[in-house]
Amino acid sequence: MQIDLANSLRELSEVYDETSNNSFVSLYINKNVYPAALSHRMQVCHNALSGDERKNYDATMDEIKDALKKVVWDHIAVFASKKHNFLKYVVLPLDVENSLVVDSSPYIRPLARIHDEWESFTLILLSSDFAKIYSVALGRVTQEKKLSIDLMNKHKKGGFSQARFQRLRKGAIHAFFTDVLEALQKHADNEIILAGPGQAKNQFFDMLPKHLKDSVVEVVDIDARDETQLLKRSIDLMKEKEHFESSNAVKHLKEEIVTDGLAVYGVDETLAAVRNGQVELLIIEKDFRASGWICEQCQIVRVGRAKVCSNCGGSVSEVDVLEEILEFAERTDAKVEFTGDPEIADLGHVGGILRYK
Repeated sequence: MQIDLANSLRELSEVYDETSNNSFVSLYINKNVYPAALSHRMQVCHNALSGDERKNYDATMDEIKDALKKVVWDHIAVFASKKHNFLKYVVLPLDVENSLVVDSSPYIRPLARIHDEWESFTLILLSSDFAKIYSVALGRVTQEKKLSIDLMNKHKKGGFSQARFQRLRKGAIHAFFTDVLEALQKHADNEIILAGPGQAKNQFFDMLPKHLKDSVVEVVDIDARDETQLLKRSIDLMKEKEHFESSNAVKHLKEEIVTDGLAVYGVDETLAAVRNGQVELLIIEKDFRASGWICEQCQIVRVGRAKVCSNCGGSVSEVDVLEEILEFAERTDAKVEFTGDPEIADLGHVGGILRYK
């Protein structure tokens, strides 16, 4: 079953097998290197498992291979478990790092990072008599609506007065902009880029209700015929916005820390806070990894290695602690920000802005 990236993270974060460490297979793959790039990794995972876990892994891989034959894709993320009759996939419009992970739950960190770094937005290209509305998600562009009107641009001698002509023309443009606004309200995403030549886009901006004005990231002056350049420029603008938000998140975290405000930092402290649902914004260093363990009995998670749980003495399994933190964040509706800002490393590689202390 295909799932949408925007809605998949919460759903996948809630899937977990408490009885087995290795029941879910997560596969991220680009078609141009499949299957050669993963054949060795597939065999290694098979050899590392035994008993029922190996049987489930082999059966799950067979289901994944069958599913990939039936889906049109260039880049894809698949999450599956034969044991749980579970198979979900997300078709991605961009390259991913090839990986195969076998664990007690779907591995969502690459998906979460893509979702953070490729924010969806609405692009509107507008003149006084022409408009196109595009939805842009993960770098993929979809045209949602095209509108135009027949607009008289010159006043003919012998007709009505110049003043009346201008009033009629202004009224026609206003009526057209009203139609465009109605279409925009049906298709608008959280962020909007408004573009076009001349003053039309500024006049249209003035007509927008406050919630849409607040969503406008940039107003771009560009030739209406140069759509390819506009699309490239719009995606670049959104990347710049994401970089700014990433740096600003770290700055906000530091401000809260020095004032003893609503902040937490470091792996253990952030894990405890996100597990309690306290974290509003989770900030993660992009490429940081933290090995740890989870107790199969009391479900506590800790950094480092252990033979038995320090809390209850139960048996433990190795985990990626950052993956556990991320899953708790998705379950509790925390916003997630991946950052390359070097200052986050000095704060323990991960931190959070809290809802409450």
